[in-house]
Amino acid sequence: MGPLLGERDELLRLVEAAFPRAEIHVRGNEVAIGGDDAEMAGQVVGELVRLVRSGQPLDATVVGRAIEMVRAGHRPSEVLTHEVLRAAHGRRVRPKTAGQKRYVDAIAENIVTFGVGPAGTGKSWLAVAMAVQALNTKQVDRIILTRPAVEAGERLGFLPGDLMAKVDPYLRPLYDALHDMVDAEAAARMLDRGTVEVAPLAFMRGRTLNNSFIILDEAQNTTPEQMKMFLTRIGFGSKAVITGDTTQVDVAGGRSGLAGLERILGGIDGLAFVRLSGGDVVRHKIVADIVDAYERDAATSERS
Repeated sequence: MGPLLGERDELLRLVEAAFPRAEIHVRGNEVAIGGDDAEMAGQVVGELVRLVRSGQPLDATVVGRAIEMVRAGHRPSEVLTHEVLRAAHGRRVRPKTAGQKRYVDAIAENIVTFGVGPAGTGKSWLAVAMAVQALNTKQVDRIILTRPAVEAGERLGFLPGDLMAKVDPYLRPLYDALHDMVDAEAAARMLDRGTVEVAPLAFMRGRTLNNSFIILDEAQNTTPEQMKMFLTRIGFGSKAVITGDTTQVDVAGGRSGLAGLERILGGIDGLAFVRLSGGDVVRHKIVADIVDAYERDAATSERS
């Protein structure tokens, strides 16, 4: 009951606050729930019990997500206990929202998966986790991480060094995600041996990528021609994940290779589009609030 209710019943108070028309009474190791919101509050408590029994630690963030999932008709015990990867130092990589669970399921079930959504929804991070998991289980022979070298207000020419030194800052988020999954020494070995390749999108032209897990990050900054070039690089035994945020297009002229692609490619077997939203943001709460504010503004602009 301690892990379920929290210190001084703080977790129980969160459930009570979320369902003010429910009356929750705890006696010993029994929880009795009545009132108009009893059914939904009972579902939340039941899901929290399953999470505790599975070894999932509860805190205010997890309980808040569980409440939102139950309200949306999802089961938190299925989402939050789904293990994608046992990462470095024993860390478990798991989806934190129902949208993230749909995303990792789509990657597992399809050859090509598009993950489209705002910053902070874990698109790239989870894709790298799925790639490392596929490499560890011998589903693929190598991982290829790529993204277009497009500036957000700055020019590559102002950066020091040769071409690779210039594009390195644009690939850094992919390096960071990789280092979250494996320790620094293992990551260095994988890069040295070519088991993991990190390269700008321009280096993909003319190649056929077999037995590879390929991640194209920041795909909203590809041109339509670059996107077609990338999608036709996929060879036998390969899997590709394309991530992007159509609200953050920096490509010259605004001709994004990601925009409108679902209309063109929708219905192809083995290809899936997963859309994430502000509710899937797992950074600080203020990030989710900022994303929601932009989405509301965009919706208002479209209506007007």
